[in-house]
Amino acid sequence: MTQRKRSKNRRAKWRRLISERQRSGKSVAAFCREQQLRASHFYWWEDTTARFVEVQVAESPANAPGDSRIEVRLQNGRSLLVGRGFDPEHLRGLLAVAEAAG
Repeated sequence: MTQRKRSKNRRAKWRRLISERQRSGKSVAAFCREQQLRASHFYWWEDTTARFVEVQVAESPANAPGDSRIEVRLQNGRSLLVGRGFDPEHLRGLLAVAEAAG
């Protein structure tokens, strides 16, 4: 089996495990104990297999020239305003928390 195939299989395995844990409603610690997984590995894979969200670009209001903020609207009706110089990792974390709370 090639390295690429092994890597693809590994990603598929962890996506499946992450989905199973979310559907189970169990904490990461409880799920990992049950599945005999290391929680640190689980968190790493959970972070690297983060979901993509749809992005729609809209015209900015005419009364806000030079405003470089973006608004991220979530499926649950909430939104996040992100200004210039934001930290992408911080935004990813905020999105995960906001979507999970939805």
